[in-house]
Amino acid sequence: MSTGFEDLLAANAEYAADFHYGGFDGIAHAGIGVVTCMDSRIPPLEMLGLKPGDAKVLRSAGGRVTEVTMTGLVLGVQLLGVRRIMIIPHTRCAMAAMSEDDLRAKVEAAAGKPAGYLPINVIPDQEEALRRDVAAVREHPLIGDDILVGGFMYDVDTGRLTQID
Repeated sequence: MSTGFEDLLAANAEYAADFHYGGFDGIAHAGIGVVTCMDSRIPPLEMLGLKPGDAKVLRSAGGRVTEVTMTGLVLGVQLLGVRRIMIIPHTRCAMAAMSEDDLRAKVEAAAGKPAGYLPINVIPDQEEALRRDVAAVREHPLIGDDILVGGFMYDVDTGRLTQID
């Protein structure tokens, strides 16, 4: 019986045959927390010279700090060794390139159904949104003043990070 996932399960079997991360404790051993976009052009660990076990990586549409990613950051800081947090949106992001109406229309056209209930928060000014997200993390009462928080822009065409805040 075909499930449609055979190619991925075969790739996983190959990966597992040489797996050497067993026994990790879940701590971010490099002390890094990252919030970035769900965009598949972003390789969070590789772009920072990190490896599995080094960081807690949280993804959201547009690389925004949401309620869910904030929860992950608090858990990372309080329980999992995170001491530095990087918030990293990126260039050529669909969430910043379209209006909410345009993005909703694209989703509806693709789905063939109304998407009125879908929360879509476009980002008209990425740098301003990034500064607000950095401030929200820095000011969160469970993050702490001793945690470094920075905002960066990832260029999907060069692989470079630029610090914004």
